[in-house]
Amino acid sequence: MTGICDNYLGAFAISLRTTLAQMGWLMAAPQLAGAVFQLLSVWLCPRFSRRRAIVTGVVMQALAVLGMAGIALSRPDNAVTWLIGFAILYQASANFVQPQWRGWMGSVVPPRRRGAFFAGRTRLTMITSFTVFAGGGALLGLFQRYELVWLCFGGLFLLAAVGRGTSAHQLRRMHDPDHSGERAAISFTTTLSRVREAFRDKTFYQYSLFIAGMQSAVAISAPFFSVYMLRDLNFTYWQFAANTGVAILTQFFTLSVWGRICDRWGNRWVMVSSSLLLPVVPALWLISSDFGYLLLVQVLSGLAWGGFTLSTANYLYDLRPPRADFASYAAVQSSLGAVGIFCGALFGGYLAGHLAEFATWLPASWQPLHPVVLIFLVSGLLRGIILAWFIPRSVELRVRQHPDLLQVVYRISRFTPGAGIVLDWLTVTRKRRD
Repeated sequence: MTGICDNYLGAFAISLRTTLAQMGWLMAAPQLAGAVFQLLSVWLCPRFSRRRAIVTGVVMQALAVLGMAGIALSRPDNAVTWLIGFAILYQASANFVQPQWRGWMGSVVPPRRRGAFFAGRTRLTMITSFTVFAGGGALLGLFQRYELVWLCFGGLFLLAAVGRGTSAHQLRRMHDPDHSGERAAISFTTTLSRVREAFRDKTFYQYSLFIAGMQSAVAISAPFFSVYMLRDLNFTYWQFAANTGVAILTQFFTLSVWGRICDRWGNRWVMVSSSLLLPVVPALWLISSDFGYLLLVQVLSGLAWGGFTLSTANYLYDLRPPRADFASYAAVQSSLGAVGIFCGALFGGYLAGHLAEFATWLPASWQPLHPVVLIFLVSGLLRGIILAWFIPRSVELRVRQHPDLLQVVYRISRFTPGAGIVLDWLTVTRKRRD
């Protein structure tokens, strides 16, 4: 489902003739809803059956994707409004399930096997999602020849809905060990108190502003790369899938390399080094519209985002207050970033609605053929400003020492058009002793 919904939602919106301002709302509103429902999940679900909460959330996801299929097949007049509504339901349900699913898997899988189990699961999820994504691009390219793209989108979303419905059925049959809802609720309340206390720490405060600010700057341009490729450059769906896929594959295959570099040189060094490339990447889209050139740009993008994503996740783990629950702490940090994405996407939508006016401010020789690239330039400039503010204030943290040699295990939660792979904290497990 991830390979279809996360990567082709923007392309589907473009096929519905979505305006640039609506593209901003399509990214902004679901992110804010997801942030709210992730926090609600941690607060409310310990008081209810965990399995029932998860199954309900997964069923709602399936219904949201089924609604998207209905839009593709029926093509109503207010299709974009319905699409934004179903996207909100999709993200809200996904984020509502996430903390509870993590806790459920942690209680089912024995501690000694968590590292191997989740690593294997992440690889399988990545391979499956990317295969579905690539196959979807090939099918869309084929159906495009016969002007039946709407039918292909409907079929892809139906396939995703069936897959999610099957997941709900299997989850309903799984065993859920007993857990103490009261204790979990108290633990989260205590953690919230510690998080509020942590915001008084200068290092954490500046790091949080940096991450939220960078995500906000990225969100300004993220919805419009699809618009630029499909509407302005008239890329085929195969070319669109290849462009997006190159960045994802580069990021995936370099994650282990970045992990070794983090261990050797420290998370701050990797975070700063990879961050230096982030303002450059959107600006490179202004140089040429050649398909081969943009593939190389996406390779560089995948390399930069691979290091940034992994190092910032590790940095957060070392930065958290002592004895704080990392799951709740990560949820709060994720929600803060989602608010940044919401603000950035709204600002990007505003810029998109006034591109013609902004373009007239430039000298005639500087006016671009496709005004949407000005949004890429604004995004790059803001990334550079945020980075220039943070680098002098960043510090190398002392790596948190663990008597049991603990390590953090991440999963690939979704793909995004602006940042590629998005990692989500999954569990903490013991390292193997050599």
